[in-house]
Amino acid sequence: MDIRQPTIADQASEPRAGRREWAALAVLMLPVLLIAIDNTVLGFALPQIALDLEPTAAQQLWIVDAYSLVLAGLLVAMGGLGDRFGRRRMLLIGATGFALVSVLAAFAPTATALIAARAALGLFGAMLMPSTLSLIRSTFPHRGDRRLAIAVWATAFSVGSAVGPTVGGLLLEHFAWGSVFLMAVPVLLPLLVLAPLLVRESRDPNPGRLDPIGVVLSIVALGALAAGIKHVAVDGLDLVALALALAAVAAGWAFVRRMRASAAPMLDIDLLRIPAFSGAIAINLLSVMALVGALFFLTQHLQLVEGLSTLDAALLLVPGTIAMVATGLGVVALVRHMPAHRVVALGLASSMAGYLVVALAGDQLSPLLVAVAYGLLGAGVGAAETLSNEIVVSTAPPERAGAASAVSETAYELGAVLGTAVLGGVVSAVYRSSLAVPAGVGAADAAAARETLAGALDVADRIPEGLGAALAEAAKAAFDAGALATALTGAALMAVAVVVALRALRRA
Repeated sequence: MDIRQPTIADQASEPRAGRREWAALAVLMLPVLLIAIDNTVLGFALPQIALDLEPTAAQQLWIVDAYSLVLAGLLVAMGGLGDRFGRRRMLLIGATGFALVSVLAAFAPTATALIAARAALGLFGAMLMPSTLSLIRSTFPHRGDRRLAIAVWATAFSVGSAVGPTVGGLLLEHFAWGSVFLMAVPVLLPLLVLAPLLVRESRDPNPGRLDPIGVVLSIVALGALAAGIKHVAVDGLDLVALALALAAVAAGWAFVRRMRASAAPMLDIDLLRIPAFSGAIAINLLSVMALVGALFFLTQHLQLVEGLSTLDAALLLVPGTIAMVATGLGVVALVRHMPAHRVVALGLASSMAGYLVVALAGDQLSPLLVAVAYGLLGAGVGAAETLSNEIVVSTAPPERAGAASAVSETAYELGAVLGTAVLGGVVSAVYRSSLAVPAGVGAADAAAARETLAGALDVADRIPEGLGAALAEAAKAAFDAGALATALTGAALMAVAVVVALRALRRA
């Protein structure tokens, strides 16, 4: 298979996009916005869900996690199926299923039924995301147009995540918790009507045989990996986590062997030998990991240490979201004058600087410095995500666009899981080990205080005032120590990403 890089002459000969192509991009943004909003809107509904369905603690975690675990496990498989059966067809099937299951989720009578609905949403969501990116690859053959289209695609995630809390708050202020699921219907109905008219079908012209064993192996490998990461984050390293890790490694090894032995593999493993492709995937994962990890502890610092309301804390992060959107679109013009690998490296250096602001501030971290740090981080992630996704779809052969896009999406999902599990785990571990509970606090209250900062502040409100003030002060200091350690870890990860960008993306 020819996997050479396109030359300048190749790119110049490609047709430029017209009105239909840009209208098709607007349609393809609908599921992207929906998925991004869905990632942030559910948290606001959990208190109402808990009151209505009375889930156990484990069930409440599964209500949140079932979607992302199924989505991560199925992305590569669904990307390969889209290459075979048609990416637009897969998009329409996913949109139809997502809309129908959203209605079922909105009226779920029990916690078990809601968990099942969330898992089904993950199934249909996995059909949507690789299809959107791979259809952009076929809709915009000219690389300049494609870079702008992918910048819009990447920006849609940022916009969706930013408006998710606002949308959720407005819906839950006037309607029941099921409204956060029902909003999928008016978003996806225009897609079902307009996509057949504006989006051209594309597929692999020589797909080969369907490989159900390969599909199952990819699901087991990615699903077990994502489940293992989640398990370690919640319950720590134990036999269950080790079993999931072994299952992921065994299934991944078998998947790679099967793909190498196949004449027409679902995923061309040789793509990972292309430095630009594998480097872009690594940068995608590390960028999302840095963003999600920062949000995990910065939002807690603003609300629990600084005492800001949810709305005020959210407003402080808006400049960072705007910076993410601006750089995501701005790099399209910048790469005309500067090599892509340098632009990505500069963006990642900006993200590293954001983490260093937190680290250098230490226990003097103020709301203003949080806004500055998140602005630097957001600007870097916006630039890196746009170009890394564009490099992924540009270096892969057009007939493998679905599978290649699915690998990029999988990196995104795993980056989100790792951001909470690894960087969030650093915060929690340092907090627990450094918290000095004042003498006089009962054993049960001390145990609750060591679990989370929120738990410590709750205990502080219930015990005698002087003792409570001392516990609250100690807990905030311990959390800031955890934030410092996490900021240094995040800065180190971004330094690694800078090196990857400069070395691996040089020929992108």
